[in-house]
Amino acid sequence: MIILGITGGIGSGKSFISKKFEEKGIPIYNSDLRAKELMQTNSVIKKELIKKLGSKVFIGKNINRELLANQIFSDKSLLSWINNLVHPLVKYDFEHWVKQQKKTIVIKEAAILIESRAYKQCDKIIVVTAPKEIRIKRVILRDNLTLKQVTNRIANQITDSERLKYADFTIINDGIKVVTTQVDEIFNELNR
Repeated sequence: MIILGITGGIGSGKSFISKKFEEKGIPIYNSDLRAKELMQTNSVIKKELIKKLGSKVFIGKNINRELLANQIFSDKSLLSWINNLVHPLVKYDFEHWVKQQKKTIVIKEAAILIESRAYKQCDKIIVVTAPKEIRIKRVILRDNLTLKQVTNRIANQITDSERLKYADFTIINDGIKVVTTQVDEIFNELNR
């Protein structure tokens, strides 16, 4: 089995690219979604979040995403603390998920694949890139955020040039270069 990692900066189009591979029958593990689910369902994580951030970090059983995002994207040490709390469980969850898969290729999609060192679980890495201006526009439209909120989030991620040091493949998602052709080329190469 080939474990293919997909990463890229916020707004680069990781999930869009993952869906293109999913259309080819490749199972996708979305690390970011699983991390959010684990933050709401894992009792150890919940307890630690409340201890660190107070009870307002949850609204009923749901995480207060706005409060959490505002705090972690303005405090790098808090972001690091949360990543260190959540990502070991995501790693374990992913390993369990992989054992259940029957396909010859699976994908692990993660915004912080490199930073969390989760790339070590992957055989090959795809880095999705897009110009910063396009990424900012996408995120403002998608998440209804301000320019300042988006640029704060970008500032908390490593750069594309840093990500590209780990890349086996690159997909340019700039709205000009045809994405499906790039996906087909990688898919065909992996199936040789």
